[in-house]
Amino acid sequence: MKTLCVVLMLVFALPAFASRTLTDETGRVVVVPDHPHRLICLVPSVVDEVYSLGGGDDIVGVSDYLKYPKEALKKPSVGSMFQPSLETIVSLHPDLVLAIKMVDGSVALDKIRALGVPVYVIDPHGFEGIYRSLESIGDVLNRRAEADAEVARLRARVERVRASVKGKPVFRIFMPIWYDPVITIGRGAFITEMIAAAGARSVTDDVVQEWPQMSIESIVERAPEALLLVRGGRVSLNVLKDRPGWRSMPAIQSARVYYVDDRVDLISPVAIDALEEMAKEFHP
Repeated sequence: MKTLCVVLMLVFALPAFASRTLTDETGRVVVVPDHPHRLICLVPSVVDEVYSLGGGDDIVGVSDYLKYPKEALKKPSVGSMFQPSLETIVSLHPDLVLAIKMVDGSVALDKIRALGVPVYVIDPHGFEGIYRSLESIGDVLNRRAEADAEVARLRARVERVRASVKGKPVFRIFMPIWYDPVITIGRGAFITEMIAAAGARSVTDDVVQEWPQMSIESIVERAPEALLLVRGGRVSLNVLKDRPGWRSMPAIQSARVYYVDDRVDLISPVAIDALEEMAKEFHP
């Protein structure tokens, strides 16, 4: 009888240790726990996505440079995605690591996989990429209903912004990510899509590269009417107007500058906050 009880206990305990086989957004097959509850998120945008699905309590480790949401700042950091501390990761006993596809980030992820920890990678691009990644993470965390509801809310917010600026003047804007060398946003950059949704147009939206390096002369030729800068960032109007070549730009001459905060850098739900703010800046 005792043996039978032990067998029954083991049988009923199996679902707690069961796993599922999923394919992540890079096409890699990943075996994930049925109910992952000890998560490490290797990039800030993934932290925001997990919190938006109500899974914040399951996060045991985050990455450096995290700002949103504020409550996640209390979580221990495992370092950056490129150089995570394997010792810290092991000490947190994760059952799943969530990451984002990044150039040169695969080496670190392979080291984590070698520890026996499953790694699920998302690869978001644009608004649709945010929606898809929320659904993917919802599947991984058994929170698909929450993901569907969140996607519906975000879609509605984006459409409200687009409707609010419809028919209003569309001006040409330039967003310098850096000034020496000049690095900006191209056609494939999420911020380019955000600018268009907010009722303006990036003067570099025809450039194929996502983050192109361009000459100041080529930017001046495009004659942007305004600048878009990150509030509190290292690129400011005072810095730009004193640099060679910039003074001949119409946007510099008129000192027409719009500001958005650093939520614009995250391909996650918090970016929709930045979109709404940007639309109000462009079209009060």
